Amino acid sequence: MEKIAFEGRILFLSQDPDAVARQLTGTDLALNEAMPLREDISTDEITPIPVLVHYDRELGRYAHVGFETGGKQPIGTDGLLNGGFSVIVGGKRYGKGSSREHSPQAELYAGVKLIVAETFERLYRQNCDNLGLFTSTDFGLIDRIRAGEDVPIDDLVADREPLAAKILRAGGLLGFGRSISKGIRPALSSPDALSGPKTLAEKIVARHAVVADELDWDLTPGTAGFVQPDWRYFHDIFSAQCAHMLHEFYGPDLDLHNPDRIVSFEDHYSYAHRPEVNAKVDRMPDIRRMAEGHRAFWKKYNLRDHGYLEGEEGSEGISHAVMTEYYALPGQLLAGTDSHTPHNGALGCLSYGVGSTDMSNALMTGLNRISMPESVRVELKGDIPAGVMAKDIVLHVLADPFTKTGGGIGRVYEFGGPAAAQLPIDERTTLTNMTAEMGGLTGLFAPDEQTVHFLKERRNIDFTIEPWMKSDEGAAYAHTIKIDCGTLSPMLAAPGDPGNGVKVNELGEPIAVQIAYGGSCTAGKRVDFDGYHEVLRWAADRGLKAADGVKLYLQFGTTAVRDYCREKGYIDAFEQVGAEILQPACGACAGCGPGLSLDTETVTVSAINRNFPGRSGPGKVWLASPVTVAASAIAGEIVSFEELKQRHP
Repeated sequence: MEKIAFEGRILFLSQDPDAVARQLTGTDLALNEAMPLREDISTDEITPIPVLVHYDRELGRYAHVGFETGGKQPIGTDGLLNGGFSVIVGGKRYGKGSSREHSPQAELYAGVKLIVAETFERLYRQNCDNLGLFTSTDFGLIDRIRAGEDVPIDDLVADREPLAAKILRAGGLLGFGRSISKGIRPALSSPDALSGPKTLAEKIVARHAVVADELDWDLTPGTAGFVQPDWRYFHDIFSAQCAHMLHEFYGPDLDLHNPDRIVSFEDHYSYAHRPEVNAKVDRMPDIRRMAEGHRAFWKKYNLRDHGYLEGEEGSEGISHAVMTEYYALPGQLLAGTDSHTPHNGALGCLSYGVGSTDMSNALMTGLNRISMPESVRVELKGDIPAGVMAKDIVLHVLADPFTKTGGGIGRVYEFGGPAAAQLPIDERTTLTNMTAEMGGLTGLFAPDEQTVHFLKERRNIDFTIEPWMKSDEGAAYAHTIKIDCGTLSPMLAAPGDPGNGVKVNELGEPIAVQIAYGGSCTAGKRVDFDGYHEVLRWAADRGLKAADGVKLYLQFGTTAVRDYCREKGYIDAFEQVGAEILQPACGACAGCGPGLSLDTETVTVSAINRNFPGRSGPGKVWLASPVTVAASAIAGEIVSFEELKQRHP
């Protein structure tokens, strides 16, 4: 029986920063001495944005440099590497946030062989599997390892589904994927071969599922296998990493599978030359190295690319928004190298995020790993009040106890109900996009009249919804969240986590802001700019500007949104109130552009999707809807648009 030796030490990620610091300097603690453990450790903390310029063994020097607890960041550069740790122990929902595979790769390169935690986020754990990094929820392993026992692989994969165990035994996904890529065939004899009532998510997965002689799959919820996505797409943070993996594994010349269905994006770093991005260290040499690697990859293999604008700052658009505007269709399956790939689910397709190894395997084999998901039904009832946007709804869902405690991890959030029918596609993407923050596999709306209208208006497609493109009556749901939208009011998420929901009108003490940021894939769409304009046109007509000491940034999600704003005449109002208008890019959301804070005292109100520690700079980030962000910029403190109007009758 094959066993794994753990020669190194055990690092407990305690809520006590001093306990973490003592371990880094050589003190070994017992579990009870480190309790309570930090929960909700995000990939933004394991490998902050500035670290992502590295995609080789240099990553190991920076593992957990953004880890924050008790107001401190006790783990510095080379901390894990020099500490000789082979095991890390954390609390619940380990690996929240971004799909960046840099995080488990940094841990692996720092010498870590095993992560033990109470629970894991789906995508982080899948990335660990793909790299051959073991994860476990069995805290009994700690004493065995400390006693010097070599642990059988059987024990390390005891709580895992069979496919994950096979991948780990093979040392990772690339080798396993190559071994099963021959003899692939559809899992279903016909698209309608499923028995019993099914959710829309189950139907889409089943229509794309494949099997092989050595890899059977019965498609029951919770079981795992492979699918053939209609589209695979990646962006500039992942492409050099994918190229490095593939060329190291397959050699210098690759035979990519169906390259016409691969889309490349350069959307993160087009504003990275700005001084706020390089305030502490000049990041541009490493960013240029990444950009060169990205461009070399798509050019060598003649892939479709959406890159930088010519002669000006910005990009053609953020990947998810462009995929919704130009590529995705109802019933399709998409895989992208970003946790916010679920954005496209607003169109009625199943779209989910994957890591670098998953994408590398998909580029070569056309196959992506997935577990047949259970679905959570979010029933939206009532009429959505004026002033309430989809962002307010999603922050309400994130604050729901079921979601906040991890009930949705790995599941599909299916949105429906009378109020859902009122939401245009742009608003629906806000809900599906932020299922990433819920820990879900993806978010999904069944296609309807709004979908047909969007495809005709934006893409001139006359789309006919097929009868199967909805969940069946009697389909099984793991949980149902019912929301009377008529009772909702503008929401916020307090700094630290998108699940820290609070109503704007229940804030109590005024919260002054220094930065107001409107943009990102979540909030850089047409309907979002309708919201910004509604507030800022009202303010400009009254001679109001962004409050003294407040910097207001508005950043388009795509060039199509920019052109829409120009055609509608929105730019005039934005300029009158003093907003800085930015061309499309991920920008401050990804720590890559104007809108970043530079110190811990800065308070930002932002329409982006996540506010984990270190996201958008070291300051405090409050999440809000586009309307609330714009109103707060004018007021100089966090207020709703209704409150702002009351102040200036």
